[in-house]
Amino acid sequence: NVNFIIADDMRPTLGYYRDPVVKQDIDHLASKRNVFLNAYAQQAVCAPSRTSLLTSLHAGIYTTLPQCFKSKGYTTMPVGKVFHPAANHSDDYPYSWSVPPYHPPSFKYDNRKVCKGIDGQLHVNLLCSVNVSEPPLGTLPDMESTEAVRLLKSTRDSEKHLFLAVGFHKPHIPFRIPQEVLKLYPLDKMTLASDPDGPKGLPTLNVSFPYEPIPKEFQLQIRQHYYVSVMYLDSQVGMLSNTLDDLGLAKDNDVVFTSDHVTCFLFRANMLHTMANNTFYVV
Repeated sequence: NVNFIIADDMRPTLGYYRDPVVKQDIDHLASKRNVFLNAYAQQAVCAPSRTSLLTSLHAGIYTTLPQCFKSKGYTTMPVGKVFHPAANHSDDYPYSWSVPPYHPPSFKYDNRKVCKGIDGQLHVNLLCSVNVSEPPLGTLPDMESTEAVRLLKSTRDSEKHLFLAVGFHKPHIPFRIPQEVLKLYPLDKMTLASDPDGPKGLPTLNVSFPYEPIPKEFQLQIRQHYYVSVMYLDSQVGMLSNTLDDLGLAKDNDVVFTSDHVTCFLFRANMLHTMANNTFYVV
């Protein structure tokens, strides 16, 4: 069996990539796998990066990664954001998948007014730590991706091989995360980017914030929420990894964990430099 796990806009902020912030579950997964230190995405934007990753091509007529497994007799199942959302929202079903894709119902509220401000009103904010019981449906998209756990349990005794793809939405913005996780990374423990300036010689755009240098206080808040988003994601990946262990499937499952590309704006003071092609790959 194959478990393909993909994050969204995630830097290699992992212990195995020498990041000082410890990620217990993902690092535990990596300790039992092969870690590639020179992994790169084809493009620093979601849609082309995912298309390239899932087809191995730039464009044209192709067979997708899950479609290849399906043609070899595998049952292929998707949970969350695997393909980038397209106009018809089919996720290439039924060509790539044996069953219709599962998308967390609460994701439709991701860019709506669900962030409670200091005024007590709801807003659409970049930084959005929430009491999980308060948003619509009382949950968050990546929490609902525990649907993958149910699928692992329900297919455990199947005679057919399984290709299960799980696409998490974090740490993509907005940083809508459980507020209790913020305590793990106090704001006074955050530091500014070590290399806050953009590449030398890059033309300066005559535009206003957020494309000009970000105020230092807001930089710290962004970095705090990003790291918390990764820790939140870490717990979800750990839940999947633990399920494989609990079901006795770990030895019979190949696990791939990667991201579509990297976001950089919180590691520079200028939001113009937002994306990068270096990523991570754990198999």
